Amino acid sequence: MYDICCIGHITHDKVVTKKSVVHMAGGTSFYFSNALRNMSLKYLLLTSVGKQEMHFVEDLLDHGIEVRLARLSEHTVYFENNYAQDQDHRTQRVLRRSDPFKSGDFKHVDARFFHLGPLLADDIPVEIIKQLSEKGKVSLDVQGYLRKVENQKVFAVDWAEKKLALQYVSILKANEFEMEVLTGSADVKKSARILFEWGVREIVITLGSRGSVIYDGLRFYHVPAYSPVISVVDATGCGDTYMSGYLYQRFKGAGLQKAGEFAAAMATLKIESSGPFMGSENDVCSFLATAKERAVFGM
Repeated sequence: MYDICCIGHITHDKVVTKKSVVHMAGGTSFYFSNALRNMSLKYLLLTSVGKQEMHFVEDLLDHGIEVRLARLSEHTVYFENNYAQDQDHRTQRVLRRSDPFKSGDFKHVDARFFHLGPLLADDIPVEIIKQLSEKGKVSLDVQGYLRKVENQKVFAVDWAEKKLALQYVSILKANEFEMEVLTGSADVKKSARILFEWGVREIVITLGSRGSVIYDGLRFYHVPAYSPVISVVDATGCGDTYMSGYLYQRFKGAGLQKAGEFAAAMATLKIESSGPFMGSENDVCSFLATAKERAVFGM
């Protein structure tokens, strides 16, 4: 039995910012897994890549992350991410696509939490969400279900099967744009209540540099975005890093506010450099304590 199992494709990412162009591994599964590699839990990544990118998997294994391949795909997903100056917004192109997961991939995997990171709408069929909900709590980053690819460009679309699928999801993560596409409302509280009515028990809405909001059907928890000590370098994988911290704390029994603050601190540490967060729980706690101290004294 694993504490947390992440399911999603590793990608080949081309990250374009005002300062640089970088080629690297990416995807929810990559950033989520690296962020947990120094944490105290039993963790598994279930993923799929093309043969040419097997070195991405080997690198994770070399860093002590347990990885299981569902299969070798014909291609690895290839994303091109272009960021604006403020890092809160990006445009994307999909240059290659990977094979979707199948229900048989999960027959012998048991975990307390399953975190699903679909990158495109057909990555993880709805029947898999239902299947996993019978084994443990399902956490979903909804972004992939809201992506339509036309001529390599990515467009935001609604998720036709959302009401069928979300009844099996315990924890949902969406940013403010995804939230509006899903619910039709730009109001955070109204959207969170709609998602709760559709069956989700914990709704995590990230707002970039304006922090995040968590809702459990009873109250709203407001989590600040902490300022980086150095500078903002690369926001790619920031939301995935946030969710790794959040689920890690929820696995440990932390309340929603504490889990959100830990997650926000981890995401801030990640944003200070290109690539995934690779620090420890102590690094996050130390940064969080300092950030709160700065806030108290207005520093």
